[in-house]
Amino acid sequence: MPGRRAAAWLAAACLIATGASGWSALAHAQPARGKSGAKASPVYASYTTHEGDTLYEIAARYMADPTDWALLSSLNHVPAPRRMPAGIVLRLPSPRLRQDRDTARVVATSGPVEHAFDSSPYLPLKTGATLAEGDRLRTGANGFVTLELPDGSYLTVAQNGELNIEKLRHVTLTGAADRIFDLHAGEVESQVTHATKRDDRFQIRSPSVVAGVRGTRFRVDYDGGTQTTAVAVLDGAVGVDPATRHGQSAAPAPGRPLQASEQLVKASFGNVTHSGGAIGSPVQLLPAPALAKPAHVQDGKTVAFDVNPAEHAVGYRLQISHDADQLDLVRDLRVSAPHADFGDLPDGTYFVRVASTDSNGLDGLPNVYAFERRQLGLDASAAQRANSRDYEFRWFVSHSDVPTRFRFVLAKTADLSQPVIDRTDLPGGELVITDLPPGVYYWTIVAEQFDNGRFYEKSSPVRSFTLAR
Repeated sequence: MPGRRAAAWLAAACLIATGASGWSALAHAQPARGKSGAKASPVYASYTTHEGDTLYEIAARYMADPTDWALLSSLNHVPAPRRMPAGIVLRLPSPRLRQDRDTARVVATSGPVEHAFDSSPYLPLKTGATLAEGDRLRTGANGFVTLELPDGSYLTVAQNGELNIEKLRHVTLTGAADRIFDLHAGEVESQVTHATKRDDRFQIRSPSVVAGVRGTRFRVDYDGGTQTTAVAVLDGAVGVDPATRHGQSAAPAPGRPLQASEQLVKASFGNVTHSGGAIGSPVQLLPAPALAKPAHVQDGKTVAFDVNPAEHAVGYRLQISHDADQLDLVRDLRVSAPHADFGDLPDGTYFVRVASTDSNGLDGLPNVYAFERRQLGLDASAAQRANSRDYEFRWFVSHSDVPTRFRFVLAKTADLSQPVIDRTDLPGGELVITDLPPGVYYWTIVAEQFDNGRFYEKSSPVRSFTLAR
């Protein structure tokens, strides 16, 4: 029977001496000492043999060094040359396991985005490129880039940011992923797929903190001027530890639970840490604010939003993206008042995310709204005809290739509540009003278009003129 055969084979193998080379290899597997000086328990991964396996083959496939067959022979009391039956469970030291390099795919870029490998010069980065360990990213004003990792996680580097890919690999035997990113400037937002293996590691490191997760959405923002790092957690939980302790890296090792972190920051909380100082205490993020007119079509010369003022907010942050998940960002603006003007933007459908900023500099929970940018320009003018009381009104509209109807309103009051003339369904861009009595008049033109199943309306500013006796 296979089970009994394997047990008998292993029992016999245990009687075989490993010799001097086996003793030397065993020395490499001795437990390391922890921070307190006490020996930490060694960590092993298990491998179940297939019929005909040898330690030479196992070491070549799964160990960092093919010569680690000697170490496996000592640890498991198995003679290296022998072919093993199926079903034997071997111990492989986790720190010595082979790791294969992974790549990240650039899924979105906007504005100035550059990358460089190691110490090479920076070059423009385009959507569709692949990056790996050693690559450095840099974004300029209104520059954004989003990376997709092999497990479906995403990282978005905001404008004026610098991010290095320190580690991007997985353990060949177990599939455990190791992903470490160094943030040198600006902000990175991460949407991390939930870890499925105990040794999965995902960390964003700044000069002051290490933020590690097992699966969540969070932001890390490093300000080099003040040397502070802000962490904001939108979903899940983030373990925050100092970047260094006693002059050495304090980054948690793979497999360390988040609960062992110096600070465990949960969803809807954040913290701010100064370089060299203690990890900041968790602070509750401000609630998501609301836009004043979220359904308004952005048809003006600029794209602008008004935010309903929020309690305890010292400012607001608004971001525009092509997608609701904010992976394809195109604009990012911070304002101190509840009004944001982004300037011009091409026509299309977008999403705007708005959050309140507190006195700690932490951006709060966001609201996301879809909006349409469709610049519908409408210019109008009026002039009195010479030697008459007749007035001639002219107007023209952009998107002239779309069928347009016009409405003309003339009234004696600025609110146009009691019109003297209200003409609808005007096909052209000209109208003459004759024999107007003397007085002050107020007027406007309304353009109406029906395009791709949607109704659009744009009014010119209310203007006035005085008709003398």
